Amino acid sequence: MTQVKNPSVQVPETPQMNDRDFLNDCLMTEKYLTTAYSIALHEMSHQALYQDVLAIFQETEQCQRDLYDLMFRKGWYGVEAESPQKVQQAYQKFSQYATNQFSNHGTMQ
Repeated sequence: MTQVKNPSVQVPETPQMNDRDFLNDCLMTEKYLTTAYSIALHEMSHQALYQDVLAIFQETEQCQRDLYDLMFRKGWYGVEAESPQKVQQAYQKFSQYATNQFSNHGTMQ
């Protein structure tokens, strides 16, 4: 019997993944999944299926949050603090937008 062998291939050396890399990969996957489940939930008409996917979505969302919290505690996920003035400006901007949107809701223009 003749054995078939794969041709030899040059595989470039890559650095080993560390804990931060693995957690970051998991976090990005969880973010992708929560987005996909959210879109699916918006399109579901079958109530029992909706409830099942909603439960999976909530578990996935909690897993994503737990990964984020862990990475943040370890200093592997940084966020920048914003000044209270900028936060207030953004709040006012979006509050005005929402007020304008909802005050015109239901009226024919």
